[in-house]
Amino acid sequence: MHMLKERMQILISTEQRRRLEREAQRRGTSVASVIRDAVDAQLGGVTPDDRRAALEEIRAMRAQFIPPDELDRLAEGEREEELDEMLRHVRR
Repeated sequence: MHMLKERMQILISTEQRRRLEREAQRRGTSVASVIRDAVDAQLGGVTPDDRRAALEEIRAMRAQFIPPDELDRLAEGEREEELDEMLRHVRR
């Protein structure tokens, strides 16, 4: 999710507010979220479908990466090898 940093105040009609509130309730989200989605849909931006597609791509890549515990184990092994090498040089 994007970090929200900008605040904007607008005036809307009573009917617009009602429509926004109904849509937010239908979606189970906030009016602000409905407005942000509408801005993105009208003016371009990342859509919920774009977000879902990106998430699926990330999930598909997961198998290509080393799990964190395995990465930790490999890093620890590398540190041990470096330490052993340093000690061999010191003992010479």
